This record gives sequence, C-alpha cells and structure tokens, in this order.
Amino acid sequence: MTRLERIEADIRALNPDELRRLAEWLEELRAEQWDAQIERDAKAGRLDKLIAEAEADIAAGRVTPL
Repeated sequence: MTRLERIEADIRALNPDELRRLAEWLEELRAEQWDAQIERDAKAGRLDKLIAEAEADIAAGRVTPL
C-alpha cells in the first residue's frame, strides 16, 4: 500500500466531524499555497503583463465599477 493509499484509507475512517475539520484545514492549506504562488509570481514579474492590461482597461473606461 502506498502512502497515499494509507492516507485515503485513514480519511475514509474519519467520523463526519473529523472529516469536516480535515476539509476545512485542507481548504485553508490550499488557500495559503495559492497566496504563496501568487506572491512568487508577482515578485518574478509574471503578472506584470496582466496588471498592465488591467490598468489600460481602467484608463480606457472598459471596466464596470463593483
């Protein structure tokens, strides 16, 4: 049995409250990882083109205020 298969088996054995708490924790972990990736991409300049396009759209009035 692989590590992942053992984890999956352990997850199947959780009671509903434990499963809910695990799901919440995983959601928070994924959000933290996403934030870290965005930060790395921003520092590396990978978002510069998208930011410039958004700023141009705003300047040209091609956006709708929220």
